[in-house]
Amino acid sequence: MDVGHVVFGLAGLLALVSFMPPIAGRLQLPYSVLLAIVGFILGLIIHVHGWAPMVMSDFLDSLQNFEVSSETFLFVFLPVLLFETALSMNVRRLLDDIGPILMMAIVAVVVCTLAVGFTLSYISDYGLVVCLMLGAIVATTDPAAVVGIFRDVGAPKRLTTLVEGESLFNDAASIALYSVLLSVLFGGEALSTGKVFNNFLFSFIGGGLAGFLMGRLASGLFIWLRGWPTAEITLTVALAYLTFYVSDHYLGVSGVVATVIAGLVVGSTGRTRMSPATFEQLSGAWSQFGFWASSLIFVFAAMLIPRMMADITWVQVGLIIVVFVVTLIARAAMVFGMLPLLGLTRFGTRVSPSYRIVMWWGGLRGAVSLALALAVTEQHNVPYEARQFVAVATTGFVLMTLLINGISLRTLIRRLGLDQLPLFERLLRNQAVVIALDDVRERTQAIADNEQIGGEACSKINAVFDAAQAGIDGGSAAQLTLDQKVSIGLAIVAAREEEMFFDTLKAQVVDWRAAESLLARAERLSDAIRAGGLNGFRSAITADLRYSTAFRMALRVHILFGYQGWLASELAKRFINLMNKRTVARSLIQFAEKEIQPLLGPEATQIIVDAHHYRLTQTEKSLQAMTLQYPEFARWLQEAYLGRMARALERLRYRDMLTQSLITGEMYADLIKQTNLKWLHVQQHPALDMALSTVDLVKRVPLFEGLDADSMKSVCRLLKPRLALPDQEIPMHHRRGHVMYIVASGAVIIHLPDNTTVELGTGEFFGEMSLMTGRDFTYKATSLGYSRLLMLRERDIDKLMAREPVLRDAITTVVNQRLRALQVWEEFESGKRSHEPLPDLTNTGTGPDEQRDDTGEDALPRPI
Repeated sequence: MDVGHVVFGLAGLLALVSFMPPIAGRLQLPYSVLLAIVGFILGLIIHVHGWAPMVMSDFLDSLQNFEVSSETFLFVFLPVLLFETALSMNVRRLLDDIGPILMMAIVAVVVCTLAVGFTLSYISDYGLVVCLMLGAIVATTDPAAVVGIFRDVGAPKRLTTLVEGESLFNDAASIALYSVLLSVLFGGEALSTGKVFNNFLFSFIGGGLAGFLMGRLASGLFIWLRGWPTAEITLTVALAYLTFYVSDHYLGVSGVVATVIAGLVVGSTGRTRMSPATFEQLSGAWSQFGFWASSLIFVFAAMLIPRMMADITWVQVGLIIVVFVVTLIARAAMVFGMLPLLGLTRFGTRVSPSYRIVMWWGGLRGAVSLALALAVTEQHNVPYEARQFVAVATTGFVLMTLLINGISLRTLIRRLGLDQLPLFERLLRNQAVVIALDDVRERTQAIADNEQIGGEACSKINAVFDAAQAGIDGGSAAQLTLDQKVSIGLAIVAAREEEMFFDTLKAQVVDWRAAESLLARAERLSDAIRAGGLNGFRSAITADLRYSTAFRMALRVHILFGYQGWLASELAKRFINLMNKRTVARSLIQFAEKEIQPLLGPEATQIIVDAHHYRLTQTEKSLQAMTLQYPEFARWLQEAYLGRMARALERLRYRDMLTQSLITGEMYADLIKQTNLKWLHVQQHPALDMALSTVDLVKRVPLFEGLDADSMKSVCRLLKPRLALPDQEIPMHHRRGHVMYIVASGAVIIHLPDNTTVELGTGEFFGEMSLMTGRDFTYKATSLGYSRLLMLRERDIDKLMAREPVLRDAITTVVNQRLRALQVWEEFESGKRSHEPLPDLTNTGTGPDEQRDDTGEDALPRPI
């Protein structure tokens, strides 16, 4: 076929579908339904177009000669549709409802397949395998029409997520079942439930793993391609097709699941790994790709309908109606039966009755079902009767869902009130409109005064404002409870926080790793507010300021093996995160005072501001503790932060100058290059000063004062520096041996068995009793702040005591005192000793040095 002819036909189709969205809007029809109608009409007239003028005739000729196979649908269009939908989804929102989504995507497909298969097998002459394969084909839903309606009528975002999430994963389940059943039909094998289940499980899980790995690989490559937008976007296109084909053709797993997971990974990490401008371009580019793919696949699939329905009989019409009814019943059993039960477990979330009704009626079928049916017609080893029946039944069923469910879905959503905002959101919207109109009215009047516009024109403009304010329905925000106002305000501020962190990434004040961490924490905070309001906010802030699991693991490695690099890196990340959170928290307080108060009133705003003041205080405490511990490193980080801000401001200033034509594009590029070189040093990641020099620490300890150089060296070889975090419990064993610690800086609290505590400061030590006696003593040691300790292991204590008699005497004296104090306490606990009155110190017959207790033993030394 002539290439020019093909290009002419495709260009004509694209020109045709470009007019479909506005026409569908005017006709109040779902976009996919209109495409199906147009495609069906084209499928009819391409065979009888002798009447058409030359240009139109050539266009119809090119469409007639298109060889659209099932592989074209599956390998050309499907990866784009899947990747585009997954890319635009919020992964955290998807995970919130992953229970009901997977229930509808997997279990519902199996239930529909079995219901359709056994029903048709019972009432018709077609074999069970053929009927089951038809059930698998019609089990997959197509979200294009439904989501388009949702967007038109303003349906809740969660409902859109449920429907889109189901359609993303049920394609994989349907195609997996279809493939197994086709192999059974094609090869004449016996139908085995175990085989079907095992193949499906392997395909689904394997596809998810393959997609995750390929998505992560692409995310890593984005960093290398950063700054080349066209290359980054091209890589995503290649990723969609490579993931689908490699998974399906080479790995033998579900290419659908792999492509979906890869798209979700890129969508969640791309905004931090790519340059911000590129991610915005990426979203726009994939929106365009998705429009082309969804439009063309519907038109091409609909063009096949006349051919696939050519040999339909009245018996098959009746069977199509049966399939339509059975699928509705099977879907109702899942939506109204299984989903509520799942919501009672910890694996599911509750789905409201109105949502379930829309999910039930909105299970439209589309191009994927038609593509699978077309694939059956291409299998010439399958009996003709089976191929013809599957093609006819699928095509008729798809048309029924589009024309019956699709057209009535908009009315159903409106009847259920899902096109309306919830009451508290509607009240908040009305309050926002009132504030905005008042502000716009004032500014408009100022313009009129400045431009000396007449009073008659002003009065007409003011009449528009009056009519708009009078038309506001549903009351004001005063009808909301205080808790509702606080929850709404916190949610608004949390959304603002995410935007600010993303703006920080755009300005390159932080790198992508820090931005990824900050954005993830901001999303978790938003989720906590949605779930628990003010209490959820407080719990999330407490959790946010805790040390991460990676940090604690790095600290454990440092304690056990003395390795400092990992801990240094984690401390640096924490420091940078705290600095950015402190900056953002201050801005959020100002934002709340300025923007939230007019919306929600002073009482709710004050609660919100107080909550963020508490957060700011806690953040500053954590930051101050680290700053005092590492002043030089903190100073460098502040310098780097300020340098990044200066670089961002300089770039912005040059951009403004370019916009105002003060400089040319070539000058701008050169200035940006010079700016990047000038501030290159702020991109470096210095190592945290975690050296904890043993010599420096030993010199701080009074216990080691007076040691000569040789003794100092021998002591330093035996003592190991350790860092203890605030409130961290200090381990008293190291590799199954006892240890003792000397406090070089900071403070440690010893929790004694009698429920009392003793605070030890610089120069004091603990753990020596176990080392000297070999006994285990029951007490706990925790660090008051960031404490630097010197650790002495059990195997080194004898060396130290032998080399340094002065240290041996000092340590032995303290050990004896503490042992004596412990002995007396144990005697009191056992009842051997009771409390006695204080001795008479005026007795001249016994001096202070000669005082003895009633048992004839020396008076007790004072314990620590």
